[in-house]
Amino acid sequence: MFELDGLDIKDGLHENATHGSRERAGGVNIRMLIKPGYLVGFPGGEVTYMRRYIHRNKALFTMSCLVTTFLTTVGPVSKSMAATDSTTQPVKGHVATRHAASHTTGKAAASTPAKPQAVAARATPEVIHVGTSRSARDGGGGMMRLETAPHTVQSIGKQFIDMKSPTSTALDLIKTLPSVSVSTPDTSGMQGGSIISRSLTDADMGLLVDGAPAASASYMAEDVDSEDLEAVNVTPGSSAIDIPTTSAAAGVMDERTHTPGHKFGGLMDFSYGTNNMSREFIRLESGDIGKTGIRSYFSFSNTHARSWMGAGINSRKHIDFGLQKDWQNGSFAKFFISWNYEDFTIDNYSNAAEFYQYKHTGQGFGRSADPSSNNYWGNNIDHWNQIFLTAPVHIVLPAKFKFDITPYFNFGQGWDGEPGGTATDGKYTYANGTAVPGGTNLTSYFLEDYAMQVGVTTKLGYDIDSHNHAYVGYWYQNQDYLTHFPVSAQMANGFNPSPNNAAYQLYANGSRSFSGNDAGFEVHSIFIGDSAKYLHDRLTIDAGFKYVMTNYWYKSYGSTGALSGQYGENSTTPLPHLSIGYTFNDHHQIYVNAEGDFRQPSPSAIANSGAAGGLPKNQYSIKEELGYRYHDKYIIVDLSLFNYNITNRLLSTYIGGGQSGVVNAGNQTARGFDAMISTRPFHGFSPYASVEYLNARMDSNIAALAADGTTKSYFATAGHQAPQAPHVMANFGLTYQKYGFFGNATLHYTGPQSVTLAGDERIPGYVTDTLSLGYHFKPFMYAKSPTFRLNFTNLTGAIVRTGVRGIGTSNGQVRLMNGMLSSTSAAGGASFYVEPRFSMTGTVSTSF
Repeated sequence: MFELDGLDIKDGLHENATHGSRERAGGVNIRMLIKPGYLVGFPGGEVTYMRRYIHRNKALFTMSCLVTTFLTTVGPVSKSMAATDSTTQPVKGHVATRHAASHTTGKAAASTPAKPQAVAARATPEVIHVGTSRSARDGGGGMMRLETAPHTVQSIGKQFIDMKSPTSTALDLIKTLPSVSVSTPDTSGMQGGSIISRSLTDADMGLLVDGAPAASASYMAEDVDSEDLEAVNVTPGSSAIDIPTTSAAAGVMDERTHTPGHKFGGLMDFSYGTNNMSREFIRLESGDIGKTGIRSYFSFSNTHARSWMGAGINSRKHIDFGLQKDWQNGSFAKFFISWNYEDFTIDNYSNAAEFYQYKHTGQGFGRSADPSSNNYWGNNIDHWNQIFLTAPVHIVLPAKFKFDITPYFNFGQGWDGEPGGTATDGKYTYANGTAVPGGTNLTSYFLEDYAMQVGVTTKLGYDIDSHNHAYVGYWYQNQDYLTHFPVSAQMANGFNPSPNNAAYQLYANGSRSFSGNDAGFEVHSIFIGDSAKYLHDRLTIDAGFKYVMTNYWYKSYGSTGALSGQYGENSTTPLPHLSIGYTFNDHHQIYVNAEGDFRQPSPSAIANSGAAGGLPKNQYSIKEELGYRYHDKYIIVDLSLFNYNITNRLLSTYIGGGQSGVVNAGNQTARGFDAMISTRPFHGFSPYASVEYLNARMDSNIAALAADGTTKSYFATAGHQAPQAPHVMANFGLTYQKYGFFGNATLHYTGPQSVTLAGDERIPGYVTDTLSLGYHFKPFMYAKSPTFRLNFTNLTGAIVRTGVRGIGTSNGQVRLMNGMLSSTSAAGGASFYVEPRFSMTGTVSTSF
């Protein structure tokens, strides 16, 4: 075990959840400075070996270690030893050494008396410098990282995270990656957002926190605060077979939480910004607790902000707690739990007409400030409590065995209220039988009695030989959503009451309307794989097979709460994986990756959209990647080509009240490339650029209902551009860090895209931008890293649509393949995310 600046670095490895990439226990890269300008990683570390320098310095390294060990053991020469040892001579610049008597005459010894104090003072032992750096793999100021896995990996580093606003969510942080286009509805980080990636959405991604399934992108802010994030890794075209997810057609986004420090201390910050946003955060680190080897942290944040569009007040309280223990043999145990409580105004996602009215006249489409209105912001509240827990454990066993187990638990409860219109005379009564007057404002609810997800993954690995590591595992998950849709009267102050408040509950014919549904699934999955390395670790081969068995259920309840219908289905899915990577030398690497992935409709989406006529079909995809990487001490380059073939495409639709459903939309093909380039710091500057070209086409004609309401036909969609599939996305970033100053500027472009199944509605391309500026002051008293920073978004005040909350079937009536017009019932168009107006956030922070 190495001791470095009070940080214990264990001489062991643990497996990263993303494709078995390895990192040092504690999440720290260990590097040894051998020659200026060149870094050499310890075996198994995340840094590629600079082999040609290792052999040159091997002898020097060995001798230096022996000398250092000897000096540490012997220590300074004692006064008594010096007095009796007349042969000891001080040598300038080196530790005094003992010579044989035949090499020193008695005369010389007598004429040169020993000076033990001078020896101790002038001794300068040779030292091996060992250091750590979280940014050693970063390029572009943390907007890109050096990767070596045999598949596409796009990552955001800690130094980039630390420059952004503390209100940033994982979605805000990944906006500059080439494979994603992110839409966020607010600037306070409370309402999540959405992702499109290679014609797919975040519903097609495995969203993880420390290797455990997290909430959907719309609610990712519930899981962890940005200060407690170490890194965000996106694998847009692949997913490891040992991760607990079934929705990974668009890959995986994995958030890595803070590793507790070995010293007592903490971090605190305060932010204030546009829209009356205020946020306070504090984290306390326990340091090593006695001699147990356990260390932990606890953090709390409080956020308050007004809605940027229309009236409304949003609030969020959040707690993170982490605990970790490492063992010298490489074993470790980690525990993370978070609690999130929020009340935020559910935005009105505009249609095209509302957007253009806002753009051309300035008339907003937000919630009303009038308490007497049914659209009052207080009648559009999301009230939610969420608990997230994961506890990964890695155990190094005798006889070359390793065992991993990751239990997790995710539980949410709350409700979303939205305008329910007004009551008609004689339709409703209160619980006491009093009639509800006509014209009374009503509230309709999505009441989540519970949204629960519990599961565990286990994996047993074995080092067959020096080249092969084989593993076998099992994954179990149970996911269940119980939802009801009651109606209550709006309170006199304009707010919606709790749906459980009996004073406002409405009854019809003596019984409360309490329709609902229960949807969920149970997963059993087994997987087996092997990771092989040959040709001095230049050739890596990862092969595996995953077999998933799923049991779905859907139960619907009528207005009286009685069971009115149910569906059930069992499915099995084989998922093969193969990745091959070859490193030519210290600078060049190529890789190929092929796998099968599938997505099953989430229980919440099934519950919201109903299951009349049966459950939606599973989506299945076959994907191939070909990639090339180059890096040296100046630049990092990453290029990947991809091809997807998707069957039974699942698309999200917006139901209202912050909820989404799901529909099948035929087959689809998507192919294109991602390119990234960044530099190491040069005079403090680190530029970054990325681009994606995508050609995604629908392979099927989509079923549609004709205007007469009975005739069935098809939209002529085969061969047309797939919805949410812009041909081009591009990013540019520039980071500056020197003399305590730091800054980062980004530009993002997303090209035009279709937003309806029929292809009759599109949004034009758009540009978004951000700017971060700050300064690190010198330590002062207890403030170890006093820092001030300013973060700006939408500097130009652009009024643009950045994506859709849910695609539309068609924007108007469309001519079907049988010559008839489509039904008007599906001609509502899409609902849009609009880029929030210019915002500025100022933050003061320090560690202590």
